[in-house]
Amino acid sequence: MTQEYLTAIEQELRELTRVRRPEYAEFFNQFYYHLGWTDARGKATHADTGKRIRPLLCLWSCEAVGCKWQDALPAAAALELIHNFSLIHDDIQDNSESRRGRPTVWQVWGLAQGINAGDAMFVLAQQALDELPARLSLERFVGIHRAFNSAILKLTQGQYLDLAYERADQVTPDQYLEMVRGKTAALLSAACEIGARHGTNDPKIFRTFANYGENLGIAFQIADDVLGLWGDPKITGKPVNADLLSRKKSYPVLYAMQTDSGLELRTLYAKKKWTAKDFKRVEALLARVNARAQATRQAETYARQAQFALEATGISHPALTHLHKLIHQVVYRDK
Repeated sequence: MTQEYLTAIEQELRELTRVRRPEYAEFFNQFYYHLGWTDARGKATHADTGKRIRPLLCLWSCEAVGCKWQDALPAAAALELIHNFSLIHDDIQDNSESRRGRPTVWQVWGLAQGINAGDAMFVLAQQALDELPARLSLERFVGIHRAFNSAILKLTQGQYLDLAYERADQVTPDQYLEMVRGKTAALLSAACEIGARHGTNDPKIFRTFANYGENLGIAFQIADDVLGLWGDPKITGKPVNADLLSRKKSYPVLYAMQTDSGLELRTLYAKKKWTAKDFKRVEALLARVNARAQATRQAETYARQAQFALEATGISHPALTHLHKLIHQVVYRDK
């Protein structure tokens, strides 16, 4: 059943990013490469395209409030394009050499072209919203645009905090959650809100869907932090221990810093360079305080909040089944 939605999303994305002039074929191939459709030379391939969670959330939320999910396809594609815009720029900012098991866009085409590709994908996302059905009322159209751009601002603010926290001596769990609400949860929340706005003007309904998305997003990020430390690189497509090497203050690390091992861990994180012994010591400290298990429990807490939000909508519709199932998949995924 999910495949029908994914096929429609891919068709919408391909149409929105279709190259119109041959001299820009290589430029557009940067999008196709990042989206997993081609290799660096422009040859069609079957690379990892990502999970497409944000557009799926949009379509399922739209359907759940009684609207045709096809009406939300432009908005769903816009959300996916904005997500990928942020990934292209994040890879540059984080100096990441690989994503989804392949070299990042900036590694293939250079730093300047990577920035340019991300900027262009941002514009394509904005243009995608202009393809929303003409029968959509002006009130709903404006509401969708506002929710979309508000989420982008929150996303970039969250990225600012994430970068700033890399240099900070200490970050509290509350500061971490503020960062995650922007960097990760804002776009998932907007996806649900925008989908619901296609079929209802009731603020209580679309805000409850937004609440579901926000809690799902926080659970998603904490689970992602676990994968960043203990995931299998052959499955995640990310280098082993990448988050430790970059000194990322992810949830498991911040949890460990609040325990009896915190002082030693903070001292290690304050060092400019780690030796192999330091690296092993950090791993041992995280294991000592069961940071992985604690992080999973925290993800489960936010997953339950997402579940409560779905129940609070008071809606009974088959599309909600997808949203319910996604909660479990987000927390217990392996990539």
